Amino acid sequence: MADSTRRMNKMSRPKNKHAAAVQITAEQLLLEANERQLEVVAPTPRQTISDPEELAEYQMTKRKSFEDALRKNKMLVGNWVKYAAWEESQEQMERARSVYERALGVDHRNIVLWQKYAEFEMRHRQINHARNIWDKAIAILPRVPQFWLKYSYMEEMMGNVAGARQIFERWMEWRPDESAWLQYIAMEMRYGEVENARNIYERLVQVHYEVKNWIRFAKFELRQGQLARARAVYERAVEFFGTDHMDEALFVQFAKFEEAQKEYDRARVIYKYALDNIPKQHAKELFAAYTQFEKKFGDRAGVESVILNKRRFQYEEEVKTNPYNYDAWFDYVRLSEEQQEADKTRELYERAISHVPPAAEKRLWRRYIYLWINYALFEELETKDFQRTRDVYNACLRLIPHKQFTFAKVWLLFAQFEIRQKNLTAARSILGTALGKCPKEKLFKGYIELELQLREFDRCRTLYEKFLEFNPANGRTWIKFAELETVLGDIPRARAIYNLAIEQPLLDMPELLWKAYIDFETELGEFEYARDLYAKLLDKTSHVKVWISYAKFEASLDSEDAVSMARKVYSQADAEVKKSEDKAERLLLLEAWLAFEMERGDEEHQKKVRTLMPRKVKKRRELFAADGTSEGFEEYYDYIYPDEQSHAPNLKLLEMARMWKMQKESGASANPLALIKGAEGGDADEQQQEQDRDEDGDEAGAAAAAGQDEGEGEGEGEERAGDE
Repeated sequence: MADSTRRMNKMSRPKNKHAAAVQITAEQLLLEANERQLEVVAPTPRQTISDPEELAEYQMTKRKSFEDALRKNKMLVGNWVKYAAWEESQEQMERARSVYERALGVDHRNIVLWQKYAEFEMRHRQINHARNIWDKAIAILPRVPQFWLKYSYMEEMMGNVAGARQIFERWMEWRPDESAWLQYIAMEMRYGEVENARNIYERLVQVHYEVKNWIRFAKFELRQGQLARARAVYERAVEFFGTDHMDEALFVQFAKFEEAQKEYDRARVIYKYALDNIPKQHAKELFAAYTQFEKKFGDRAGVESVILNKRRFQYEEEVKTNPYNYDAWFDYVRLSEEQQEADKTRELYERAISHVPPAAEKRLWRRYIYLWINYALFEELETKDFQRTRDVYNACLRLIPHKQFTFAKVWLLFAQFEIRQKNLTAARSILGTALGKCPKEKLFKGYIELELQLREFDRCRTLYEKFLEFNPANGRTWIKFAELETVLGDIPRARAIYNLAIEQPLLDMPELLWKAYIDFETELGEFEYARDLYAKLLDKTSHVKVWISYAKFEASLDSEDAVSMARKVYSQADAEVKKSEDKAERLLLLEAWLAFEMERGDEEHQKKVRTLMPRKVKKRRELFAADGTSEGFEEYYDYIYPDEQSHAPNLKLLEMARMWKMQKESGASANPLALIKGAEGGDADEQQQEQDRDEDGDEAGAAAAAGQDEGEGEGEGEERAGDE
């Protein structure tokens, strides 16, 4: 028995003690129980009363239960309502009335009690009682609209329209919201009392003078066919609100009214008056309505004028919101220029340039300065006012803080303007002042270009000299200066300029300068000079691209020994690059050499270059964090050159393993001594084939066959070989 109990306990233990993915709440359990009717509730037994004594006993018991409930919580309105409703069902009207009175004595501000009490009296046609109750209710709670509405509705249903009107008048003394006034108007209209309704509207717009009530009043007159009265209401509303509290909705409705009466000119005047006086940010609907009106009843010019005004108002608001938004100023001025309004455009330019950037930082001035440029171009090209154009340029140059920064574009445009006015002296004076105040590369280039166009070469030489004194490290300037002398035919002077340039201790782009100098000598056929230049350049740098360029230069010459000279340069380059231990640059050189031999050489020299080509191997190295901890290993590719293998014993071992594997796959017997000799000496063709092979996987297998670890043989072993 104990064993079976133990076995049952063991089987009943849950295997998974974690919480279920979907949790069941108590609310769900109760809902499910209710749906399945798990608890059977017995129905209330039906009681049959057969004589007055049983009825009296039942009523006494029921009243006692209601009274007990009220003693427990007399503030619960539901108990009072249920008690009174039960007494009503027993046709005990006095008792029900007594219950309601007692309830109101407890809580006389309860709206539900008053409504239930009055409805009880109305159900039993006790109209006077109901009137008394409603009178008490509206006297105690005059701000409850339900009491007034139901009271007036009761009187109206009884046919007492005068009484209902009197109730509404009493209600209006309390100045309720507009819905109460509209209910009063609706009652008067049900009985055709238009004049009374009109008078109520008059009182309404005095108490609640919102725009919507004025519009309701005007639409009421329109429904009655009183067009003159409706127009008068709109005019009174416009006069009432004045210019300080104008609302676009009023003018839109007023204009639509006139449009409906086919008074298009009056409607247009209303729209324009509103647009001129209402702030633009509050007139979006007005703009839309005016645009639609012009599209329907106006001409093309009117429609374009509306759209133009709308855009102008939008730009005006943008520049008022942020006067430093220069893009908005550009759009605004462009819009005015398209309309060919010179005075208005000039005024906009003056407003725009008056908003100077708040700080002397060039990034803040970049957009601003184009306002001045566009202003000057506008005065020159559109208005033809050249003196004003000159004044704009001078004012702009006085405003710019030249000690912090300047804008060469403004100086150059000013000089070009003077040239167009055939005032060359003023243009040179402007550019000379610019170079004296704030010398800049763009200013020098613009001034030199101007003198070149005028064929003033002596002035160009002087400017180039000043330019190079200002910035001697600018290689392009040296090149342009030398090219100028070359064009003028002064070769010794150009060569002297190049010589001065390459002697500069600091140059921004020396490679361009050296290339230009070498190309200059090559074009002149001075190949010895070019060789000397390559020699000087190689004394300064041994970059592989310089060697390749030198070799290509020798190969391009039309001479018998061009190939041999190029081959000699490649050989010297290989020896020099080998010293730098930059394997990637050496590979680049050897590839260029091999391409040269494939094009101009023979098989013997091609084979010789191929023997110098490296093998591509995969290696592994350990990575370290900044604190010296290991972060694992990474694989990378390295190049092993033939002249490095003789100094790397581990590479010899790998070579022996690879040869052994190859012989094993071919089925030949492996002699260790022969393998060692083959690894030390080796046949040239066999070594070439092994160099061309990609040995990522083979080396690992061969190293494993030779008894070494895979990771050490391919990663660490070859890495040490590379280091040696």
